[in-house]
Amino acid sequence: MNAQIKHRKRVTDHGEVFTHEREVNAMLDLVKQETERLDSRFLEPACGNGNFLAEVLNRKLKILKERYSKSQHDYERYSVVVISSIYGIDILEDNVEECRNRLFGIFLEKYKKIFKKNINERFLEVLKIILEKNVVCGDALTMKNKKGNPLVFSEWSMPYNDSRLKQKEYSFKDIFTPEKDWTLDRIYTTDKETGERVILPNVLKDYPLINYMDLKR
Repeated sequence: MNAQIKHRKRVTDHGEVFTHEREVNAMLDLVKQETERLDSRFLEPACGNGNFLAEVLNRKLKILKERYSKSQHDYERYSVVVISSIYGIDILEDNVEECRNRLFGIFLEKYKKIFKKNINERFLEVLKIILEKNVVCGDALTMKNKKGNPLVFSEWSMPYNDSRLKQKEYSFKDIFTPEKDWTLDRIYTTDKETGERVILPNVLKDYPLINYMDLKR
C-alpha cells in the first residue's frame, strides 16, 4: 500500500499521512535483527492502517516459515508468539479495524499456502482475539481511549517448549511514565546484562496460564 493519504479532509482534521513503503523498510532495516526475532515486541503509536506493522509481520513470518513450516503445531504455536508481539494505536476507528484485518489477512494468506486444506479455524480465532487486544483505538498522546479511559495493553508470553499462554495487563500510561514522575512505591529490578535499574510497571491484571487455544474474548 503506497497511497499516503485517504482524503484531504483527514489530513486537515487529523494530520493523517501514511508512511511510504520505502521509508518503512529503510527505518526497519535500522533494527533488522529485531524484526527477525519472533518474540521482539513492536508498538506503533500512530499505526494508521498498518504500514509499519504489516512489514514487521512479513519479516517475522518469513523467519517463521523457514524454521517451523514442517510442523503445523510448532508453526501455530510460534505464530501466537509473533502476532502477540505486534501492537498498534490509532485515533481513527476505521484505521484500527483496517489494520487488524490487514495483519490477519497477511497471516492467513501465508498460513493457507503452507497448510492448504488443513486449516485450524479455532486457532485463527485466537489470533483475531489477540489482534483485538493489541491494536486499539485511542490517543497515544493522552494515553486514553475514545471513552476517556486509560489505554490498556496485554503482555503475552509462553514458557519454553510449552503451549500455555501467560497474559498480564498493564496501563499504557504506567509503562511509559517518565522517570521524573516515578513514585517511591514503584518496583524495580536490575538488568542482568547492563546492571541498570529497570522499572517494573504495575500489573493491572494477571491471568493464569492457559493453553492458547482456550483464549476467549
